[in-house]
Amino acid sequence: MAGSKSEIGEQEAPAGPPGGGLLAPDEPGAFAVTNPAGRSSAVLVCDHASNRTPRCLGTLGLGPADLLSHIAWDPGAAMVARRLSELLDAPLVESGYSRLVIDCNRPLDSPESIPEQSAGVSIPGNRRLSAEDRARRIEALFTPYHDAIRKVVDARGDRPGLLLSIHSFTPVFGGRRRPWSIGLSYGRDERLVKLLLGAMTGDETVQVGENEPYSIDDETDYTIPVHGEARGLPHVLIEIRQDLLTTPADAARWAGRLAEAFRRIEPAALRLR
Repeated sequence: MAGSKSEIGEQEAPAGPPGGGLLAPDEPGAFAVTNPAGRSSAVLVCDHASNRTPRCLGTLGLGPADLLSHIAWDPGAAMVARRLSELLDAPLVESGYSRLVIDCNRPLDSPESIPEQSAGVSIPGNRRLSAEDRARRIEALFTPYHDAIRKVVDARGDRPGLLLSIHSFTPVFGGRRRPWSIGLSYGRDERLVKLLLGAMTGDETVQVGENEPYSIDDETDYTIPVHGEARGLPHVLIEIRQDLLTTPADAARWAGRLAEAFRRIEPAALRLR
């Protein structure tokens, strides 16, 4: 299942699958789709759901701690997304492999698409890649994931849709502590975020950041610009702080908060189309 922890003992990468592909036939797919026919107006995506690496790439030269850390995935995000999918009866598309293999929320020409280092950690398995190496990762992981999102959205036909992208963020980055409990981000279209901000700011125990810790732009983001902005779908990128998502119960509480807030704004949000 996408989002589960990979077996990440350090070993040499075995030979690649027959035919020059990236994934062997018995490996999990590039994405997972849950409840594709869900009745909610929400469509959920989780770009960094998993820290799995393809068998033929081994551990990318990294140790277990690195592949369990935020550089490899968004810890807790998939748990929130799956529970939110249940609460809202919403379709969910999750990525199946680590953002270090290829980041499904980065443009393909971004240096962070297949990073050689992340948060000061060198990634040996991403150094000196050939054009063919890069193409294999795009073809096997990036393209199928985004094709799956398009298919889910297209299948809705004329039904209105609201795109919710679920992420998590590390509490400390670059030596600076991040105070927000949750961040709601947008780029060109702030309409859905403004509604959701209004629904979430009444809880004094939750510090909500607007375009914190990140905003969205075409240089560093892919999913919202392509599947939200370009299609005219109202959207929000939701970031929850990772130290608030350490258990399934934590994730369920956050999913419950988001579901309650979404239900409150849904009628107004649907009028944005």
